[in-house]
Amino acid sequence: MKRSAKGQAMVEDTIQIQPTAFDKQDKTSIYWLGNGGAMINSQGTVILIDPLLKGFDMPLLMNEMPLDPLKSGHIDAVLITHIDNDHYSRPTCTDLKDKTDRFYAPNYVAEVMDEEGYPVSMKTIWDEFPVGQVNVQLTPALHNWQNNVKKWQYRYWKPEDYCGYYLNTPDGKIWMPGDSQLLCEQLERPVPDVILFDFADNASHITLDGAVELANAYPDSDLIAIHWGCVDAPEMSPFNGDPEKLRARIVNPDRLKVLAPGEEYILNQ
Repeated sequence: MKRSAKGQAMVEDTIQIQPTAFDKQDKTSIYWLGNGGAMINSQGTVILIDPLLKGFDMPLLMNEMPLDPLKSGHIDAVLITHIDNDHYSRPTCTDLKDKTDRFYAPNYVAEVMDEEGYPVSMKTIWDEFPVGQVNVQLTPALHNWQNNVKKWQYRYWKPEDYCGYYLNTPDGKIWMPGDSQLLCEQLERPVPDVILFDFADNASHITLDGAVELANAYPDSDLIAIHWGCVDAPEMSPFNGDPEKLRARIVNPDRLKVLAPGEEYILNQ
């Protein structure tokens, strides 16, 4: 495990996502984009979740982004889980706007995106909709930390302003729970083949104990570690997870996949 000069667990060097990654194919590929984002190509249907590819306001440990949004291929859908700027990246979405058929987001995020000129569809928790041959469902999340911070108390932040996404593809099931405290509903999902797994030890996220409980509720699901090792912030627990601490506590530890940003994972290979 690489570590920064300040001792923070950090990602390996970025692997650039090639133009062919957007092509039609006979498999489902997942690429971690770094931070909390992912790109999925399911037999030619391309979906991005929470892409943060430029313009972030904190220093990064990543040596480079895995994808230049201005050079991306065609995107069928961009899914946004919530308003935080490491998930709803306006600079990234602006560069992707002309390459993307449709944006999707829950409630308040969709209202903001619509006001800002993105072609967005508002969805609520448990809604289902097709993107190409992929069925997408919103799942509950609880991450309304803004209610406890005076700067953000210009509105009441509802639980339904945040979500995860459960994707049923021709090759298997992918779940991105999103930034969230652990919820009972999250322990009762149809078993996913892979979880895009935030394990931040933070009270507004899942906490390490919560991450262990969620992982062990699905002991045969692969876990792709996300939301760690990319932001140079050793003092901030949302960005400072250590995959080896998680691996030491979960059932079937070899299923934890610690990818470099841009590295391909093939679903059910």
